[in-house]
Amino acid sequence: MDSWVIAMMLGASIVLGGLALIAFLWGIKSGQFDDETKFLNQVQFDNEEDLNDAARQERKKEALRRKEYRPE
Repeated sequence: MDSWVIAMMLGASIVLGGLALIAFLWGIKSGQFDDETKFLNQVQFDNEEDLNDAARQERKKEALRRKEYRPE
């Protein structure tokens, strides 16, 4: 009796996993995960101060990698 329950649960999980995989692949093929405008909108609404701050942070990261960073 116990092996029958395990076999049924294993079969059900394989079927549900297969359905989830098919749905995921369908979503990729139909473009459900494409978000081309997200990055364009982010760049469009960035101001100069935000861009300078991002560049400053990148320089700090690079200096930390080279061990040249001194806190301000």
